[in-house]
Amino acid sequence: MNIDWTHFTPWASLAGGILIGISTAIFILFNGRIVGISSILGGLLRPARNDILWQVAFLAGLVIAPLLYAIARPLPETVVDADAGILITAGLLVGIGIRYGAGCTSGHRVCGIAQLSPRSLVATICFTAAGFATVFIVRHLLA
Repeated sequence: MNIDWTHFTPWASLAGGILIGISTAIFILFNGRIVGISSILGGLLRPARNDILWQVAFLAGLVIAPLLYAIARPLPETVVDADAGILITAGLLVGIGIRYGAGCTSGHRVCGIAQLSPRSLVATICFTAAGFATVFIVRHLLA
């Protein structure tokens, strides 16, 4: 295993984690809801009258924020070593997992564990274990 020390950014990662924690706390204080990206996106598929505006604004912010960042600094280069079929399959599997897990990593890992939810702890352990297993299978058994 090689660690990419040139792209290791502990302070930027720490700052990002702190900002995510602050923003989720502000969201639950003022909105009374947990920031779960999959739930917000799923809410737009079955829209409730009073929720559409903030859900669209939240998702638009997720798209606009990197564009604003790109004005200040160049975005890091992203390399994807998979074809479209694998990416679509992976996306569908993640979507199915999110549905059966009653939430995604942002909802369970960031918000649920902060609320000491046993369900979120189990879900986070399952997400992490599945990630480790997937990387091991793809890099060591299928490569």
